[in-house]
Amino acid sequence: MTAAERGGEVLRRFFRALDPGQVSEKAHNDFVSTADRASEEAITAYLAEATPGIGMLAEEGGARGGSGTRWVVDPLDGTANFVRSFPHFAVSVALVAEGRVEVGAIFDPMRDELYSAARGRGAWCNGRRLQVTARPGLAGAFLTTGFPFRVHRLLDTYLRVFHDVFLAVAAIRRPGAAALDLAHTAAGIFDGFFEFCLSPWDIAAGSLLVREAGGLVSNLDGGEEVMGHGNVVAAGSGVHRELLAVVQRHAREVDIHP
Repeated sequence: MTAAERGGEVLRRFFRALDPGQVSEKAHNDFVSTADRASEEAITAYLAEATPGIGMLAEEGGARGGSGTRWVVDPLDGTANFVRSFPHFAVSVALVAEGRVEVGAIFDPMRDELYSAARGRGAWCNGRRLQVTARPGLAGAFLTTGFPFRVHRLLDTYLRVFHDVFLAVAAIRRPGAAALDLAHTAAGIFDGFFEFCLSPWDIAAGSLLVREAGGLVSNLDGGEEVMGHGNVVAAGSGVHRELLAVVQRHAREVDIHP
């Protein structure tokens, strides 16, 4: 059983079994629960024993150990979904060495789907190789996104981007778990994904999955570094080119950072 699956087993036990007192707000509308913490403890304890000496960056526990090579852990991506009993959430675990993601896993415990990738070795889900879609552009595309709920000052910019993208594509969804958005883009369910100001643990594993499935993942300048500011555009090459152009048309108006 992988570290991500261990966290997922914990989440399954807590799902629809949380008491109100086991949920709190880290910030306005940004929730944390007993399930997040228990999942993170199971993951980090396993990794610390299996890979002693490797540092850790986890959403709830923060950073510990060295930063050159470390595990980047989101024990529950989609906490707002989880605490409201909406069965769409995941665990994300990635190994990052000198800023480059080497290994990543995203586990969807409600569908029992393990998405995994290693640099140069492809992306997989339960033994099936993943490939991004070959759609040539935004026309007819099925996209996924996330709202900048932690950074309200960017809402107007985001809505302008959303407006133009919405008019160009077939449909847009906002399921509420960025890690799964990226995994599902890698799997060809979605043609592309965009979101602003995510955290490293939201995107580390998913960015590797999309790249290993033949897609492009960039920041708003078109560069490959995405974990610093957390601004992400991910898709196959044709959709990525047109989606990035729309985002850039509006994002240049403001300084988009957490």
